[in-house]
Amino acid sequence: MNKIKVLVVDDSALIRKLLAEIINNESDMEVIGAAADPLIAREMIREKNPDVLTLDVEMPRMDGIDFLEKLMRLRPMPVVMVSTLTEKGSEVTFRALELGAVDFVSKPKIGIVDGLKEYSSEITNKIRIAKAARIKKYTAITATQSNAADVVLSSLSNRIVSTEKLIIVGASTGGTEAIKNFLIQMPPDSPAILITQHMPEGFTKSFANRLNSLCKISVTEARSEERVLPGHAFIAPGHSHLLLKRSGANYITELNQGEPVNRHRPSVDVLFRSAANCAGKNAIGVIMTGMGRDGASGMLEMHNAGAYNFAQDEASCVVFGMPKEAIAAGGVDEVVPLKDIARSVLSKLSSMGTRTNRV
Repeated sequence: MNKIKVLVVDDSALIRKLLAEIINNESDMEVIGAAADPLIAREMIREKNPDVLTLDVEMPRMDGIDFLEKLMRLRPMPVVMVSTLTEKGSEVTFRALELGAVDFVSKPKIGIVDGLKEYSSEITNKIRIAKAARIKKYTAITATQSNAADVVLSSLSNRIVSTEKLIIVGASTGGTEAIKNFLIQMPPDSPAILITQHMPEGFTKSFANRLNSLCKISVTEARSEERVLPGHAFIAPGHSHLLLKRSGANYITELNQGEPVNRHRPSVDVLFRSAANCAGKNAIGVIMTGMGRDGASGMLEMHNAGAYNFAQDEASCVVFGMPKEAIAAGGVDEVVPLKDIARSVLSKLSSMGTRTNRV
């Protein structure tokens, strides 16, 4: 078996040493080099041809974001960012994901040695996922075309649909950009949207704030006991499962710090299952890019309860894991490219609105 060749790029000698120990302790991967700054890394990439890069953000001579942008234009390759868990760090991390980084690991602010060792399985799993990810070349033209495609779609003709229906979304690796692409097209009166994106605590609030600044709908990190209203998207916080509940005639949110499901908290299955139980045929399910099978069984439950479900297609996924598993489980009604998901969802909602719900 060929080992995954990893190049570690970090200006801290301690971090380089710790990451090397964690990675070399795995039988299927090895560190083939460690660079203190991007200029050294550039030469090592040419010489050693790594499969995956771990990349720090703040470094001398050239910061990680500038280096990443050049790398994804000239020699696209799988990159896992090693980012400090701060508000500033999260903003930079989302920029890295825009540029094409596959994922990120949050570097602890204190207790680095013990903190990184606790994250060892997360680090190595994300390196494995990165190796299997679909990497696309970043160009200014591509970015411009992407922005041009992110137009707000027309409002639904039937306002009753907006208040009765719900859109339930799950994603993981590659999901931050996929969710942005989806939400930015949503009209101000779109049905309420509940989202579980696998993301650590501390990043989900920044993610929601960032999306809120870009979208016509309101995007917030979910809190417990909030009324679920049209024109609003609620993102599961990194520390809790997000569930849909009923309170009389209204839908409300619930946060739950129960055990991880499919190794995740928040879990997509938990959200989807709650939507199946509470919303039934009034829900539209969407499963996007991500590794693993979280969401597959929950989406099948939604389907069996009468929901109509979409999956992102393989060509537009960073990792075609979660959609593939949901399709295989039989819970998906339609498979569409990322750029068409928002339009397809709204089109389906409009067609649902043409049928009366009266008995």
